Amino acid sequence: MSSAELLQAATDAASKAYAPYSKAQVGCALISATGHLYTGCNVENASYGLTICAERNAIFAGVAAEGPSFRIQSLAVIALDLEFPPCGACRQVIAEFAAPDLPVTFLQNKQAAVLTLEQLLPARFSF
Repeated sequence: MSSAELLQAATDAASKAYAPYSKAQVGCALISATGHLYTGCNVENASYGLTICAERNAIFAGVAAEGPSFRIQSLAVIALDLEFPPCGACRQVIAEFAAPDLPVTFLQNKQAAVLTLEQLLPARFSF
């Protein structure tokens, strides 16, 4: 799946976001190492700390489907009417299931930008 197709799948997921507080509708699409597509959207909560990001929703769906051997091959995130890469918490969760050279696609200046996980999170936490 191309990065453009992955961004479109993320856009489709973003349209389903529950974001009554921030109004930031975020979607994520990823391809697992087994070739399966998983998507997720952000789901906000009045107790803001209970909000879950789109990236973590997509990753957790992948783990639920494939088990603990789940690994990410490529990932895209998009926020409708906004541009930003995954947040710090999501970068760390992505790092749990991906190699440092994972391509992460997001929008920057209305164009697809691709950075590796290592570029986004050079000092990831690990045991």
